[in-house]
Amino acid sequence: MSGIAGPAEAGHRDLVLKRTIEAPPAAVYRAWTEPALLQRWFAPRPWTTPRVELDLRRGGASLIVMRDPEGNDYPNRSVYLEVDPGRRLVFTDAFVSAWEPSETPFMTVSLTFEEADGKTLYTALVRHWTFADRKRHEDMGFHDGWGRCADQMEQVVTRL
Repeated sequence: MSGIAGPAEAGHRDLVLKRTIEAPPAAVYRAWTEPALLQRWFAPRPWTTPRVELDLRRGGASLIVMRDPEGNDYPNRSVYLEVDPGRRLVFTDAFVSAWEPSETPFMTVSLTFEEADGKTLYTALVRHWTFADRKRHEDMGFHDGWGRCADQMEQVVTRL
C-alpha cells in the first residue's frame, strides 16, 4: 500500500495549529508576506531565517532558508496556489518554481486569517502527501515548533 489516503481518510494526513493572535488579520498576513517581517519569527529560536524570497502571486515561488545554531542551512521551496490578501494563503512544496515538480513533495499549507473582535483567528492547516509524512512531521515537533513560531510571530505583529 502506498500510504496515500483516499478522500475519506484525507483528514488523517492533516496537522492543524489554531491560535488567537492579539493583532488584526492584516498584520498577521503581513508577517507571512513581507520578507523582513518573516525573517524575524519564522524559525523557532535559536534557529534563524537568513534568506527569504517571496513571489506573492498564484504560481509564484518562494524560498525560505532556515539556519540551525551550528550554521547548517535548510532551504524550503514552495509555490503559491492561492493568495487572498489579508485572508488566506495556500502554498505547496510539491512544486519548487515555475510549476517544476519537487523531487520529494511533503505538504500543502493553508493559512487563514479571520477577524475576531480586533484579533486574528489564525489557522495553519498542513496537509501531508502520505500518512508517513504526517507522522514524521509530528515526530519532528510540529505542534511545539509551529506553536513557538506562532508565539514569535505574535510578538512581531503586536509591535507593528
